[in-house]
Amino acid sequence: MSAVLDHHDHAHDHDHHAPTGWRRWVYATNHKDIGTLYLLFAFAMLMIGGLLAMGIRAELYQPGLQLVNPELFNQLTTMHGLIMVFGAIMPAFVGFANWMIPLQIGASDMAFARMNNFSFWLMIPASLMIVGSFFMPGGAPAAGWTLYAPLTLQMGPSMDAGIFALHILGASSIMGSINIIVTILNMRAPGMTLMKMPMFCWTWLITAYLLIAVMPVLAGAITMTLTDRHFGTSFFNPAGGGDPVMYQHIFWFFGHPEVYIMILPAFGIVSQIIPAFSRKRLFGYASMVYATGSIAILSFVVWAHHMFTTGMPVTGQLFFMYSTMLIAVPTGVKVFNWIATMWKGSMTFETPMLFAVGFLFVFTMGGFTGLILSVAPIDIQLQDTYYVVAHFHYVLVAGSLYAMFAGYYYWCPKWTGVMYDETRGKIHFWWSLISFNVTFFPMHFLGLAGMPRRYADYPMQFADFNAIASIGGLAFGLAQVYFFFFVLLPTMRGIGPKASASPWEGAEGLEWEVPSPAPFHTFETPPKLNANATKIVA
Repeated sequence: MSAVLDHHDHAHDHDHHAPTGWRRWVYATNHKDIGTLYLLFAFAMLMIGGLLAMGIRAELYQPGLQLVNPELFNQLTTMHGLIMVFGAIMPAFVGFANWMIPLQIGASDMAFARMNNFSFWLMIPASLMIVGSFFMPGGAPAAGWTLYAPLTLQMGPSMDAGIFALHILGASSIMGSINIIVTILNMRAPGMTLMKMPMFCWTWLITAYLLIAVMPVLAGAITMTLTDRHFGTSFFNPAGGGDPVMYQHIFWFFGHPEVYIMILPAFGIVSQIIPAFSRKRLFGYASMVYATGSIAILSFVVWAHHMFTTGMPVTGQLFFMYSTMLIAVPTGVKVFNWIATMWKGSMTFETPMLFAVGFLFVFTMGGFTGLILSVAPIDIQLQDTYYVVAHFHYVLVAGSLYAMFAGYYYWCPKWTGVMYDETRGKIHFWWSLISFNVTFFPMHFLGLAGMPRRYADYPMQFADFNAIASIGGLAFGLAQVYFFFFVLLPTMRGIGPKASASPWEGAEGLEWEVPSPAPFHTFETPPKLNANATKIVA
C-alpha cells in the first residue's frame, strides 16, 4: 500500500515540473508563462515602434526633407501610433495582469487557461500583418493612428490588412478581459472580499469592463470603413451621402475610454508600489476604488473633446468641455491619495519607487496639459499641433510606460528569483526621465507657436526645438536598449543575488508569501487569509 502511495506522490510531484522546450511556450496554459509571453511580445513591439519614432525624429531634426518623403513620413507616424497602442502598451498590461492577478487574489491560475493561450497567440499574426504592411503595394497605412475617413477610403491594400489585424487584436483583448473578470469575481481566496483586493486587481477589473464595452465600437467603425472601401456603402463617403465626421464620433467613443484602458492599470501598479516603499497602508483605499470607477464612467461622456474643430454647436462644446474638466476630480483624488500615502512615511527610493514617483510627477504634468486642452477656445488654437503630441506622450510614456518599468523592477524578483542591479536600475530611471523631458517638453512650445503635427517639413522658426527633441528622442530610445541588455537580460538569465520571498520591507500582499521565483503552480488549495487579506495564516 505504501508503495502505491509513494508512486502517487511521485506522479503528483512530476506534474509540478514545468514542461520543457518549445512546447512549454506554444501550448502554454500557465498564467505565469502566458504573462511572460505577453511582456516579451510587448517589449519587442515597443522596440519596433521606437525604431519608427526614430525615423520620425531623424526626419524632423532639421528643416527640409532629409531622409523620407512625406508619404513615408505619414506611414511612420501612423504605424508608430498603432504599434505602440495596440502592440506595446495594451499587451504589456495584459501580461502584468496574467502574472499578478492570480498571485494577488490567491487563485491557482486564470479562469480559462486555454482561451488565455489563444488570446496571446492571436496577437502574433496580427502584429506580423501590421508590421508587414510596409512591404505591401503602396506601403503601410498613412491615415494617422486614428484612421480617419476619407483618407482611409483612399489607401492601398495595406489598409485592409490593418483593419483585419485590428479585428484580431480586438478579439484577443475581449477574450483576455473576459478571463480577467471571471478570474477576479469567481476565484478569489476565501476571505478576500472585493474591498480587500489589491488596487492592481481593482484597476484591471474596471479596465476589463471598459475593453469589453469599447472594442466592438472600434470593430464597427473599421468594418464600416472596409465596406465603404469594397462593398459600395457610403457611411463616411460624402459623395454617396456619408459623413466623415460620423467616423470621428464612433472612433472617439472607443478612443477616449481606450486612453483610460492604457492608464488605469498603471494607476494600479503605482498604488501597489508607493505604499510598499512608504511603509504605510494606501491612504483612502475606498476612495481610490470609487475614483477608478468614476474615471471609467466619465470616460464615456467626453469623446467629442477631440472634435472641437469639426463645427460642433456651442452647446455641445460646453457639455464636452465641462465633462472633460470633471474627469480631473477623480484623477486628482488619486494623486492626492498617493501623496498622502507618502506623507510622513519611512520612504526609501529603490528603482521601483523612483519610477513610481517619476510617474507621479510627469503624469501630473500631462494631466494639466490635458486640462488646458479641455477648454474649447484654447483647444481650437492647439488642435493637431505639437502641444497635443506633447500632452499625450506625457500621459502615455511617462504614465503607462514608467508604471510598467516600476512594476517590472518591483515584481522582477518574484518572477525571476534574482534581484536586478540597483545601480543599473537607477541609471535607467534617470537616463529615461531626463531624455524623456528633453524630447517632449520642447514640443509644448512648438505647439504653442503653431507647428502642426504629422508634417514632414517645417519653416526655420521651429528648427531649434525640433533639433533638441530629436536628440532627446535618440537618447530616450538608447535608454531602453540599455534596460534590455543590462537589466532585463541578466535577470532573465538568473544573474544576480538571489531574492527572498519578500525582498521589499514594506510590501504587503499574497504574492510576497510564495517563494521567489514563484513556483510553476501556486495556490493549488485556496490559502487561508488573515483579517486584512494580505497574509496567509496556517
